[in-house]
Amino acid sequence: MNEISKKVMMSRRSLMLTGITLLGSYVAVSSLPSWAVPQEDASLQAQFMRLSNLLVNHRLNPAVGARMLKVAAAEHAELPRMMGEIIAIAERKQARIVEDFFADIPEGPLQTLAHWIIFAWYTGCSSPKRDAKVFTYEEALTYQTTIDVVAIPSYGISGPNRWRQDIVPLAAMPRF
Repeated sequence: MNEISKKVMMSRRSLMLTGITLLGSYVAVSSLPSWAVPQEDASLQAQFMRLSNLLVNHRLNPAVGARMLKVAAAEHAELPRMMGEIIAIAERKQARIVEDFFADIPEGPLQTLAHWIIFAWYTGCSSPKRDAKVFTYEEALTYQTTIDVVAIPSYGISGPNRWRQDIVPLAAMPRF
C-alpha cells in the first residue's frame, strides 16, 4: 500500500487531547506579556503622573501616562532629573495647580518638557507633525470637552457613534 493513500485515523480521545493541548497553549501564551515583558520603573511612572497632575488640572489616565512616559524617556535622556527639578519648583511654591508655579520654570529644556507634557495630555499625541506618536484619542483632554456631541469615527451601526441616533442639541437655538 502506498504511503500517500494511507488514511489518517484519529480517535475521539486523541482529538480531545489535541484540542485541550491547543487551548492550554493558547492560554499560556496569551498570559505571557503580563509577566515576560519588563515593566517600566514604577517610581518613574509615579513621578511622571505627579508632574502631569501638577501641570494639568484634570483626572488623568495612568495607562495613557505610561505611553507618554515611554516617548518622553526616548526624547529626553535626563528625564528623571528634569521632572524632579520641575516638581521641586512646584513644591517650593506649594503649588496645587499649574498657574501657581509655571512662571518660575526657567526657559529652556525644563519649560519645553512642561509644555510638551501639557500638549500631550490635551491632544493625545506627541507633536503636531505627521510622524507623531498617538497616545490616545478618547482620553485626550481636548476631546473631553466635546465628548457629548462628537462621535468617535467608526463604521459601526450601533457602535460608539450611534449614527442612527440623532444628536440632541444642548440648548435651544434662538429663532430670529
